[in-house]
Amino acid sequence: MSDPNNLKIIKNEKELGELKILKGSLGPDVIDIRNLYNQTGLFTYDPSYGATSSCESSITFIDGDEGILLHRGYPIEQLAEKSSFLEIAYLLLNGELPNKDEYSKFSSIITNHTMVHEQFLNFYQGFRRDAHPMAILCAATGAMSAFYNDSGDINDPIQRKITINRLIAKIPTLAAMAYKYSIGQPFVYPDNNLSYAENFLKMCFSVPAQDFKSRNILSDAIEKIFILHADHEQNASTSTVRLAGSSGANLFACISAGIASLWGPAHGGANEAVLKMLNEIQNEKNIPNYLKKARDKNDPFRLFGFGHRVYKNYDPRAKVMQKTCHEVLELLGIKDDPLLKLAMKLEKIALEDSYFIEKKLYPNVDFYSGIILKAIGFPTSMFTVLFAVARTVGWVAQWNEMIEDPNQRIGRPRQLYTGSKKRDFIDIKNRN
Repeated sequence: MSDPNNLKIIKNEKELGELKILKGSLGPDVIDIRNLYNQTGLFTYDPSYGATSSCESSITFIDGDEGILLHRGYPIEQLAEKSSFLEIAYLLLNGELPNKDEYSKFSSIITNHTMVHEQFLNFYQGFRRDAHPMAILCAATGAMSAFYNDSGDINDPIQRKITINRLIAKIPTLAAMAYKYSIGQPFVYPDNNLSYAENFLKMCFSVPAQDFKSRNILSDAIEKIFILHADHEQNASTSTVRLAGSSGANLFACISAGIASLWGPAHGGANEAVLKMLNEIQNEKNIPNYLKKARDKNDPFRLFGFGHRVYKNYDPRAKVMQKTCHEVLELLGIKDDPLLKLAMKLEKIALEDSYFIEKKLYPNVDFYSGIILKAIGFPTSMFTVLFAVARTVGWVAQWNEMIEDPNQRIGRPRQLYTGSKKRDFIDIKNRN
C-alpha cells in the first residue's frame, strides 16, 4: 500500500515508484533516492552536491539562512565564549560535553602525546627549504601511518581511539615544525605545562636563545580560531575525508587527503586569499575602484573574506572573531600597518555600503582570522595550516562516525556522460 507521506515518481502519466521522505531533528526533510535507479532507471544530476545529503550525521548543523551553527546542538557563540578547544574536541568525538573527570583524563592524554617520533626530523629535512608549510603538513600527516602503524585496524574501536588521540595531539607539533622548517629555525619541542593553544604558539615563535613569554589575549585568540574552525558540516575537505575513508584507508591517509582539499583558495585558503587581495588593493584610495570591479560580473577580481556559500546571513563565527580581532590589534598596538588599516577600512565600508548590505556580503570568519594571524606574526603561508590544525578534530569525528555507520559503503558518485558513443578503433595508418 502506498504511503501518503512518500514522494511518487511519475513519468508520462505512469507511476514508476515512490521515494521515502526522511526527517532530521533540524533542517529540511530529505528525499531518500537510494532506490531511485532500481525503480526508474534514472540517476540524479547535482554538480557539487549542492542539494544532496551524502550521509547521516549528528555532529554539526548549519542553517545558512538564519546564520546558525550548532555543534551537537550547542550554538557556536556559546562554545567560543565559554569553552576550550579540547572540550570542543571531546564534544565532537563523544556527543556530550565532558564532566570534570572526563575532561581531565582526555586533556591529559592529548597533552602527553604531543611529541612526535624523533625520526620525523630527518623526514622534514627532505623538503626544499622554501617548501610551502601546507605541502609539508600534508606529507607529514600521511607519513604518520609509517611511524605509528601499531593501531591501524580501523574496525577496532580501541585502535581507532588511539589513532584519533594521536592525531589531535600531534598535528600542532607537525604544523609548528612545518613553520619552523620553512623559516630555517630549529624545531621546538612541545611543553606539557601549557594549554593546547599556548603550546602551539610557543612551538612556532620561541627560540633557544631567549625565554618565551605567553600573552593570554594572543593564546585566547588562537584558541577561538581553533574552536570556530573545528567542524563545519559536510564541506569539501570533510567530504574528502569521508570519501577517502569509505574505501577503508587508514585515518592518517584520510586526514592527509582532507588537508590537500583544504588547501584550495575557495576553502581553507580563503583567509590567505584575503591578505593577497588586500595586497592587491594596496591603498584605501583604491577601494572604490576594486568595489566596482567586484560588482562587475565580467571582471575576474574576487572579493575574498565577504559573504559565504552556506551563510546567506551573517557568519556566526565572524561575530566572535570581530571582537577578538580588535582585542588583538589593541594589545599589539598596531596602528600603522598599512595592510591592517586597509582591512579595517574595508570592514567599515562592508558594514555600511548598500551594495554589501543588499548582497549580504558581511565580513566572514576568514576576513577576521586572516587579520588576526597576520597581526600575531604568522606569514600568509601558515594561515591554512592553522585551519588544518583546528579542523583535524572535526575530520576525525566525522571519519569515526562514518566508520560506525552501518549504511556506509564505499563512495561512488554517478555521472551524466556527454562523451562519444561507442565507436570502433581505426588503425593509425588509416586515420585522416
